[in-house]
Amino acid sequence: MMFRTDLAVECRELAGKSLPAGVSYHEEIREDIKTISMHIQDDQGSHALGKPKGHYITVETPPFSEAGEDIDARLTAVSQALSSLLPKDGCILVVGLGNSAITPDALGPRTASRILATRHLKGEFVRAAGLDGLRSVAVLSPGVLGQTGMETGELLAGIVQHIHPSAVIAVDALASRSLDRLGCTVQLSDTGITPGAGVGNRRALINQESLGVPVIAMGVPTVVDALTLAADLTHPMPDDEPTIRKKIEPQGRGMVVTPKEIDLLIDRAAFLLSLSINAALQPTLSPQDLLSLVS
Repeated sequence: MMFRTDLAVECRELAGKSLPAGVSYHEEIREDIKTISMHIQDDQGSHALGKPKGHYITVETPPFSEAGEDIDARLTAVSQALSSLLPKDGCILVVGLGNSAITPDALGPRTASRILATRHLKGEFVRAAGLDGLRSVAVLSPGVLGQTGMETGELLAGIVQHIHPSAVIAVDALASRSLDRLGCTVQLSDTGITPGAGVGNRRALINQESLGVPVIAMGVPTVVDALTLAADLTHPMPDDEPTIRKKIEPQGRGMVVTPKEIDLLIDRAAFLLSLSINAALQPTLSPQDLLSLVS
């Protein structure tokens, strides 16, 4: 397999026209937003798609770089998808994965910077301000191994053990096999996440097994692997793979491609994800109220 992708819908496309056994699939279109719900139900489906068992929701929208910071159908679609995966009660830990110093990998930290943290709000002041109905939320941007000397999974395990959240929302940049999905696709899943996978620096898996609580992963594809892009554009036969690898490697090994408007893409994707997370966690507040509280 030459194609590298973090998107379940692309794994479904690569599997062929017929839906693999053990996989359910549903599409819904509202306005110009397509929501694809896919459930990998058993080991057979997991093997066919190369993805862990669980629920995957993909929201396909107009390109973030072309659409402004509007509160529109994109917010509704993403926040509803997230709500369907979250436990109804308990504290939620939101984690922004990635390296804020590298633009294609900065989606997680920039999203986390706009999350409404409420776990510390207690007492008479909260009641007087009318905020006593807010759900408890903690936020963390743990950085990367090269900055901290610690695996992100190690840090999260310690924090989860201390604050006992009912679930973790982990936001990270993803990789796509197609340029068409960069900056216009949001994927959510309840199967956990591998930090750094989107930019080719895979770390230890973060999921319910490693943390002891459900892990909901959210991400937007920001890069395409160079070898994957070449294969996708040329549609090579299996025998052509060595030729393509020879032309790209070794200089192009590990090279990824990003859009020229990557700064704008990251800013707007982080805006949408953060507002969607806030809306899903605090449904009693309007989007306008949420924006005023985190701006």
